[in-house]
Amino acid sequence: MKKLVGALAMGAMLSMTAAYSYAADYPERPITVIVPFSAGGPTDTVTRLVAEAMSKDLGQQVLVENVGGAGGTLGAARVAQAEPDGYTLLLHHIGMATSATLYRKLPYDTLNAFEYVGLVTEVPMTIVARKDLEPTDFKALVEYAKANKDSVTVANAGIGAASHLCGMLFMSAIDTPLVTVPYKGTGPAMTDLLGSQVDIMCDQTTNTTKQIQAGTIKAYAVTTPERLEVLPDLPTTKEAGVDGMEVSIWHGLYAPKGTPAEIVDRLSKSLQLALKDENVVARFAELGTAPSPQEDATPPALKEKVESEITRWKPVIEAAGQYAD
Repeated sequence: MKKLVGALAMGAMLSMTAAYSYAADYPERPITVIVPFSAGGPTDTVTRLVAEAMSKDLGQQVLVENVGGAGGTLGAARVAQAEPDGYTLLLHHIGMATSATLYRKLPYDTLNAFEYVGLVTEVPMTIVARKDLEPTDFKALVEYAKANKDSVTVANAGIGAASHLCGMLFMSAIDTPLVTVPYKGTGPAMTDLLGSQVDIMCDQTTNTTKQIQAGTIKAYAVTTPERLEVLPDLPTTKEAGVDGMEVSIWHGLYAPKGTPAEIVDRLSKSLQLALKDENVVARFAELGTAPSPQEDATPPALKEKVESEITRWKPVIEAAGQYAD
């Protein structure tokens, strides 16, 4: 019996030693970050900037792979089912939390299928419209939407996309249901807005700032508590008289459940360094956002964010009744 106990103890020690050695040598090959949306969108832009900066610190290339579809749940499912070795990661936005209510049958358990690495950024949203839409300011836009609710169209990049969530929040805040027009990605939605095929869209500054500055779309408001330096003339929704519209699209980095704690810690520290990278800071500023502070680029901060956002969005989604199977 003593020999058996001793053998088991020795086996456990060897296993722990092997795991430690594995984590200490990490990474030994390129890492892939899954973006659960199409290339060229806001989340893809954020991910590629961060991946490039993390590559410098980790000494291995951090590749980005786009796995779009089903509001980000296909890409998230890919990572949830991946080997928990730190070589397949997920960078997802607020949809990580809202999908828990939006989708009746998720292929993973949102709160228990991932290890949390840290928050990356919180991107402000903008209320924009086709260039030739009649209203001249946000107050007039709300009045126009209410008066023409059966014909005013609100574009989004698909169920679960940031633009879909913000569009629901807009309709909830003005207590008026509008005609929702979903697309297969941000690119097609913006193309039709530029072509005046749809009326309104609520989307991230990472996707709208350049269009606003170029005057190719009409901007009405930002969804932040204060005005943005990059768009100083754009009022906040609260300034414009609408409460309940303050929202930012936060992004977080995840690993599959069971990834060794040492690897998660290594990734979190690398993320924190990446968010201080001069190029990341400068490019984020151009896009109307900023990197998350160091204390937020941590596993506990991201976990708390996901849990609180599931609670926050659940009643909004249930009131809108816009679910996906």
